Amino acid sequence: MKRLSARFISTLAAALITFGVVAPASAARIDDQFQAWLAKDLWPEAKAKGISKATFDAAFAGVSPNLKLPDLVLPGEKPKTPKTQHQAEFGSPGNYFAEKTLGAVTAGGRSRAGTNAKTLAAIEKRFGVPGGVVLAIWGRESGFGAAKMPYDAFEVLGTKAFLATRKDMFRKELLAGLEMVERGMVSRKDMRSSWAGALGQPQFLPTSFLEHAVDFDGDGRADIWNSTPDTLASIANYLAHYGWKKGRDWGFEVSVPENVSCALEGPDQGKKIADWAAMGITRVGGKPFPQNETRAEGFLMMPAGRNGPAFIVTPNFYVLKEYNESDVYALFIGHGADRIANGDKRFAGSWGKVDGLFRSDVAGMQRGLEQLGYDVGGADGLPGFKTRRSIGVWQVKNGRAATCFPDKGIVEAMR
Repeated sequence: MKRLSARFISTLAAALITFGVVAPASAARIDDQFQAWLAKDLWPEAKAKGISKATFDAAFAGVSPNLKLPDLVLPGEKPKTPKTQHQAEFGSPGNYFAEKTLGAVTAGGRSRAGTNAKTLAAIEKRFGVPGGVVLAIWGRESGFGAAKMPYDAFEVLGTKAFLATRKDMFRKELLAGLEMVERGMVSRKDMRSSWAGALGQPQFLPTSFLEHAVDFDGDGRADIWNSTPDTLASIANYLAHYGWKKGRDWGFEVSVPENVSCALEGPDQGKKIADWAAMGITRVGGKPFPQNETRAEGFLMMPAGRNGPAFIVTPNFYVLKEYNESDVYALFIGHGADRIANGDKRFAGSWGKVDGLFRSDVAGMQRGLEQLGYDVGGADGLPGFKTRRSIGVWQVKNGRAATCFPDKGIVEAMR
């Protein structure tokens, strides 16, 4: 067998690090640094917050950094954003609404609406959030509690508080997790989480648990792991905390005439829904907007620009985004809630094809628009409403049809 060259070995080592495999010696050094960080940095703050040494030691017994988690920055390194992200293809928002996933949530939600009808009615009376919305979130977040949480929460939160790009955020969550155990709200062994550190059936981060978890079954503790009433009420309480408006819908699918600019999208460009209707925007299916909604504020939302369904949404849509900062997530929940309540009726509008782009292409386009003075909401490769409407404005200024969505033409123009 030929000896491997030094250059090949170094290249292989770099590749292993790139793909999340760290050499044992390096991992051991990181673990030593992690243990020192726990003892000298985290413990003094935890102690000052009333965490006992017994709770602290139990939380981290046998815990080492999990270097396979995403978004980590190893000691001595700087955060890296690769210029080319071939693994991160930019897809149609329509991919998020695969019928296999959406159908499972809506069918599962309907079957549970009956068995939990009394609880859901009491929750809506107390918090103002419709049962369909609560059920859709429950189904989306944890498959109605069926999803297994494969990670030790203290391993995840500890790793991310020590090594993640958002250390401060995860440090706060880690300390909140310690507080949960210290106060006897959950046992150490039940602190299982997703890869992001989210807990239980509603997938709450620890701070959200402390702020929003509710004991709704009256057994004296808020149990989002095993109690369906507590889980459902906690989700509703979360939404109520962020301003859910009782009696209002989340939104309506609409038809937008060509003479109405897609660049009017966004939560900062609201109008009375009656005014949107006066511009020629109509609900799909021919129904008028509900009378109580016409006098209230609504917002144009076009997640795929002119390449997909359009919506007039209410402030409740943006409350759903507090659960997950994503237009398509909030739309999934709202649409799923409608289907749970009214049957599986799909969007009237179809999702158009998306040009073959990478997220790095979209990020480059966003940087180009920023250089021209547009506010795109950050060059992250994800076209939120600020990016979409900026594209529309740029297209009109440059004699192009406004689609308000990334395509090869604008990506090339921004290079």
